[in-house]
Amino acid sequence: MESTFNLKGKFKFGCYDKDGKLKWENEADNAATDEGLNSVLNVYFNAATQISTWYIGLITGTGTLNAADTLASHAGWTEGTDYTGDRLEWTEGAASSKSITNAATVDFPCTGSMTVKGAFLSSAATGTSGVLFCTAAFTGGDQAVGNGDTLKVTYTVTAAAA
Repeated sequence: MESTFNLKGKFKFGCYDKDGKLKWENEADNAATDEGLNSVLNVYFNAATQISTWYIGLITGTGTLNAADTLASHAGWTEGTDYTGDRLEWTEGAASSKSITNAATVDFPCTGSMTVKGAFLSSAATGTSGVLFCTAAFTGGDQAVGNGDTLKVTYTVTAAAA
């Protein structure tokens, strides 16, 4: 028997105005970074310490995403920070049916205007150290958010043998 192991993720976004009305929805299929893939291999096969908390950040800018991107070096994009607090924790539930996701949305309360390109998952709530697991650009193009909007995010990782 021969098969490959596939691990893929998808961000789903809903943008709501200050009155709770849906402004737009979008999705972003992630591309794992080289650093993220090395982290998986090191944790499972080289006794590296498991990362127990992951954080979602927002991507802005006009450049491209790259597999070589890290938190410290990502020339093709910038991190969007016009929301309250640090990167927000992705609180995942237990895996079921080869999938793992957050039961409650991760809500970004926007404090300014920005054009969002997509999202990323990292092991750090702030700063440029830590593991950048993946980046993802919206499938429907960049989206504008304004002061008072709330971005509600769900991230799902699925594993499959192909």
